[in-house]
Amino acid sequence: MNTTTIAAFVAGIALTAVAVPRVALTQSEDQKKLVEEMMAKARRWTQPGDNHKVLERFLGRWNTEVKLAGSSQGEKGTTECTWLIKERWLQMHGKGTMMGMPSETFYVLGYDNFKMSFVTTAVTNMDTAMLSSEGDMDPSGEVLITYGTLDEYLTGEHDKMVKYVWRFHGKDKIVCEVHDLPIGEKNTKVVEIAYTRAN
Repeated sequence: MNTTTIAAFVAGIALTAVAVPRVALTQSEDQKKLVEEMMAKARRWTQPGDNHKVLERFLGRWNTEVKLAGSSQGEKGTTECTWLIKERWLQMHGKGTMMGMPSETFYVLGYDNFKMSFVTTAVTNMDTAMLSSEGDMDPSGEVLITYGTLDEYLTGEHDKMVKYVWRFHGKDKIVCEVHDLPIGEKNTKVVEIAYTRAN
């Protein structure tokens, strides 16, 4: 190996020694930027926001009255609403009667930032189904409307569309309507539950 060749070889090693750390530094900066972007998304999508404040309107103990379509008399009960996970998920535990039979219901209500919708899940002692729905507040900010499906074992129907309407009447009264949408365009309300604050 002559002097010129040796000089070129040494120069090549020197350039490589400089270039490798520079590439590693660039990769490190790119990774850092990616992590920062991911953390920003995490803050945006995982933290409670203004929509979660709507859930606070449900908190407390309530006296309830359930009326079925076509019935003038309601059935009394109580519901207690507390945080399941503070400022994120609300739990609603209700007890009363339905058609003269003991009734117990359990709701979970929250707001999914990424879905950008209110979401609910409900179970009762009246059947073995778990019902889910999702929706949004209306422009007035006083009505929460969600949609879901249910299976009607009395008729053999599956995945019937159902609408739930929660109307806020001030701080101390809420009225929930359950609408059986396949009935038609009008007179779809089949259940109404009035909540009056007990404390």
